Amino acid sequence: MFKKILILLGSPKKNGNTAYLVKWFTQGARTKGARIEIINTSFLKYKSTGCNGCGACQKLDKYECVIKDQASQVLKKMALADVVVMATPLYFYSPSAQSKLVMDRMFCLYKYDDKTKATVSPLNGKTLILIASAFEDIGLDILKKTFAFIADYSDMKFKSLLIPNAGDSGNIKNNLSIRKKVVAFGKKTV
Repeated sequence: MFKKILILLGSPKKNGNTAYLVKWFTQGARTKGARIEIINTSFLKYKSTGCNGCGACQKLDKYECVIKDQASQVLKKMALADVVVMATPLYFYSPSAQSKLVMDRMFCLYKYDDKTKATVSPLNGKTLILIASAFEDIGLDILKKTFAFIADYSDMKFKSLLIPNAGDSGNIKNNLSIRKKVVAFGKKTV
């Protein structure tokens, strides 16, 4: 069975380092038959800049956001994917704002079960992958902890590929060693 991979590319730069990492990861995963959809969160049309905390999603039987915009469609796709890849540049020791907009809206994908005292989510048992790059060699460990915690909370498997010292936007495009590493990581994911 081929895995369905949803990649959320959170970089506003179409030819930046993160875009190249996604391209190479995709090349590797496709050699193993993965079905991949890439959504650039920078270009989605939002009605709300993040979760507005209304709690209405928790009253629904479905796992969906009540704010009807392109982000709500992405959340539905996350629930259907086998693997969710969050690809982001490191911006001030955090994921990009373009990634965070979707992350905040993920609240609708969780419900607390009073009987079992557990959080239930359609993400349970799936895999969360973080692909991230940083200009220099500091901060990626902080970013990784955030995503590892989300995976643990969601009962998801977690993998990461962190590229420090990527330099200015687009600098890694000719770095053959990073390219090989990312393509190999994509192959192992499937």
